[in-house]
Amino acid sequence: MHDSSSVQRLRTSGIFSLEGGEFDVENNVWIVGDREHAIVIDAAHDHEAIARGLGDRELMAIVSTHGHSDHVNAAVALADLTDSPILLHPDDAELWHQVHPAREPDAPLLHGEVLRVGGMELSVLHTPGHTPGGVSLYAAELGVVFTGDTLFPGGPGATGQPFSDFPTIIASIRDHLVDLPGETVVHPGHGESTTIAEAAAHLDDWASRGF
Repeated sequence: MHDSSSVQRLRTSGIFSLEGGEFDVENNVWIVGDREHAIVIDAAHDHEAIARGLGDRELMAIVSTHGHSDHVNAAVALADLTDSPILLHPDDAELWHQVHPAREPDAPLLHGEVLRVGGMELSVLHTPGHTPGGVSLYAAELGVVFTGDTLFPGGPGATGQPFSDFPTIIASIRDHLVDLPGETVVHPGHGESTTIAEAAAHLDDWASRGF
């Protein structure tokens, strides 16, 4: 079992742009690894702050849980600074290109893939609904899952935007997340963390309320 220092949270602030609207947001940027190697989950807003958080570690990959601007807007600058690849599920290509029209992600994130960093493994779970290409990353030996904007303490991520679908996000949580061990800590893309047990206890209520 790796210790909690394997997971580091940075908070970055900026603008979320979608469909002509702009919103002030604070994002969680998760750094996972050991003293020598790391991956960044969701390069949000401030590539220099993320680079400082990495310190001297080699960045193995920038993993995007989905293509919304506030989760990928610092990805290209961080990739260029650190010479590291950007990974994104191909179903979010259209959202990605709204932010970075001249740059392609470097590799696809696909369901069932395993990412390895610092002796740890993160399994890719395709959890669409907030966006078509939303993914979660489950690190069994750390007892954590990084859910992007799929799952929060108060329920599923928002589905009022284009490319979003509420029944799909409920199915993603039901099929891929609530069967994880109950003590698994859920680290989302914004705000505080929760547990799988807590989510499982409320899932039917969320499904019936419709958001």
